Amino acid sequence: MFDWNVVVNLHEHGFRRAFKLLQGLGAVYTTKFLNVLVMEVSNIPRFLETLNAWVSEDPSLLKLLSRTVPVTSTFSFQSPEEFETKAQEAVLYFLPLLAGKSFHIRMHRRGFKGRISSHDEERFLDKILLEELRKMGNPGHITFEDPDAIIVVETVGQQAGLSCWTREDLQRYPLLKLD
Repeated sequence: MFDWNVVVNLHEHGFRRAFKLLQGLGAVYTTKFLNVLVMEVSNIPRFLETLNAWVSEDPSLLKLLSRTVPVTSTFSFQSPEEFETKAQEAVLYFLPLLAGKSFHIRMHRRGFKGRISSHDEERFLDKILLEELRKMGNPGHITFEDPDAIIVVETVGQQAGLSCWTREDLQRYPLLKLD
């Protein structure tokens, strides 16, 4: 698999045009998953701003790109247990951003069907963050209604990426569509 820091889900019948378009923003790679591309971009904020500008100029691009999710950390894993260990370590990085805030985790899994449950992993990671925030004296809480932040976990085969997005980020970048 390639190094990547963006997962792009495409609408049906938009693959060729989207692939060509996205090549102007970074390295684009196909995956074995239908309508899923991964990218490596050098500057995530600039990538998102450029994509937003393109969509503003040409709203038909929304018919190509279903959702676009940059990630700030990635790791490889070989087993569900290794995934949990590495994901737990990775989400702890976001503790300072979540102190006293509302949040939830959203996982989008591609691969490991029947071996990793997105729902179970979301709950597992939520529980870890809540416990650590409580220990810090800045408890957070889980909500799905207008949270302060959403941590997204994207898996593509045996690679995972994570990032944390604030309410403001989600309003600014409508292609994120994390939930």
